[in-house]
Amino acid sequence: MSKIVVLVGSMRKGGNTDLLAQAFIEGASKNNDVELVSVADYKVNPCIGCNSCFTRKDNTCFQNDDMNVIYAKLRTADIVVVASPVYFYGISAQLKAIVDRLHTPMRNEFHIKKLALLLVGAASLPNLFDAIKLQYQLVLVFFQLENIGMVLVRGVKEKGDIVGNEALHKAFELGLSIE
Repeated sequence: MSKIVVLVGSMRKGGNTDLLAQAFIEGASKNNDVELVSVADYKVNPCIGCNSCFTRKDNTCFQNDDMNVIYAKLRTADIVVVASPVYFYGISAQLKAIVDRLHTPMRNEFHIKKLALLLVGAASLPNLFDAIKLQYQLVLVFFQLENIGMVLVRGVKEKGDIVGNEALHKAFELGLSIE
């Protein structure tokens, strides 16, 4: 049984990204301990690149925000799943703030071994996800993480457009495959 943290980068509760993440969670919860971390529930400031976390006691950030709660959740995770809507070929700003705040020596305390990616985009362009996939690949290599899969959904814009989409089944199956 693995401890999985699903980082959902959508501020729109019940939207397409939430539904895709929930499908994954439904499958993964059958054999794992899964926790959802939604950016809509936390206030995380962006990293300002001061690097003070490299010199502060316990490598804490000087910013006193909800990232401390997220750090605690990531410390116990074996697997992280990143779920985001796609805005201008990138993940959401709120999720990016969390990712950027992982530029800290604290991440050396994490035991994360595997990573998955769930993306939802309104456009149907064939290269819609390329920039995010490249960054994802770089993270996998840098941190020596195993890619456990990706579910990428194009052409879903309005809330609920993903309902009935085969991607929900794919996300469920991806979650179910984790033992």
